[in-house]
Amino acid sequence: MPHHKQFVKTLRQDAKRRVANRAKRARLRHALREFRDMRDGAAAQTAFPKLEAIIDKSAKIRLIHPRTASRLKSRLAAHLQRLRAA
Repeated sequence: MPHHKQFVKTLRQDAKRRVANRAKRARLRHALREFRDMRDGAAAQTAFPKLEAIIDKSAKIRLIHPRTASRLKSRLAAHLQRLRAA
């Protein structure tokens, strides 16, 4: 156990942040999985901007690396193009 009040508070904050980050990461993964499973181009077209926003927000709070966000968006845009072509 911590010997100082400051470290007790740090433990509380860490636990709270861990729960919040897990929820945010789960939301991101769920949105990615749903988008990748889509087979309808029109539905994917409407879902893509929402997914892009989730990815951008995740990168902004450093849940994922900004370059990872960029790579994800690029690959998902290519996936969208394939859906629309089919």
